[in-house]
Amino acid sequence: MITLVRRAAALCVLGAALAACGTSGSAPAPRPASGAPSAAPAKPAPSRPPTLAPGPAGLTPVFEHGPRTAGKTIALTFDADMTADQGPRAASGERFDNPGLIATLRRLEVPATVFMTGRWAEEYPDEARSIGRDPRFEIANHSYSHYAYTDDCYGLPTVSRDRMRSDLERAYRAFRKAGVPDAMPYFRFPGGCYDRAALKELTAAGVTAVQWDVVSGDAFATDADAVAREVLDGAKPGSVVVMHCTRSAAPVTEQAIRTIVPALRERGYRFVKVSELIGAANGRA
Repeated sequence: MITLVRRAAALCVLGAALAACGTSGSAPAPRPASGAPSAAPAKPAPSRPPTLAPGPAGLTPVFEHGPRTAGKTIALTFDADMTADQGPRAASGERFDNPGLIATLRRLEVPATVFMTGRWAEEYPDEARSIGRDPRFEIANHSYSHYAYTDDCYGLPTVSRDRMRSDLERAYRAFRKAGVPDAMPYFRFPGGCYDRAALKELTAAGVTAVQWDVVSGDAFATDADAVAREVLDGAKPGSVVVMHCTRSAAPVTEQAIRTIVPALRERGYRFVKVSELIGAANGRA
């Protein structure tokens, strides 16, 4: 379903509070004068999620995979797709979520990055909040509407250039309304389709566009083993795998994950979130 069309280019936890350590025989620290209040210990500044520097001419940077030589790490990413006009289909019973997949990732203790549309967060706020508050996962932006940012993108409706940034920002507002505390400054173009104009329009948003280098082929697939083979055959150190978190459009993803995860672990791979790969690309461990 998804192919790179054009190429243009963490949640980090707070550090532990510093503790003062004395050495044997050292003089005790001086006490404050009587009546003088003790100075409050300085709090460490929160770390910001790693992002890439702007690309050529200051355009939104594009990330496709992590370093190939920084260990056998791999990021599984899941697109929680729902377009702005699919409300009636959801109301009639079509499921755009996949709680079984999320439960399996938790059971297997696999960290992952979920690229979520704002419309999906509105339809499933409890699930969005649960995923967003689980330290195993991170939520990133997949637009509000899941309308394409270029023409001719797999038949998706399109967003006009003057609405691209507002569409992205509307998704972040939907995440906050659902109770997602810290959505990441990462953006995945609907359909993976982008061009220079789209990168330019999103520059001021300060996001890193995240693509992938391994296509799972899970969209509309009915053979879980075939999906697993695509991932296992394509996996390399630092890879970003694109999959989906929608039961109606990707019904065998959860089954494929039950094959993919143990097989990659047997090969020595460690699963990480996209933020860790971007941090490694910036020279951060």
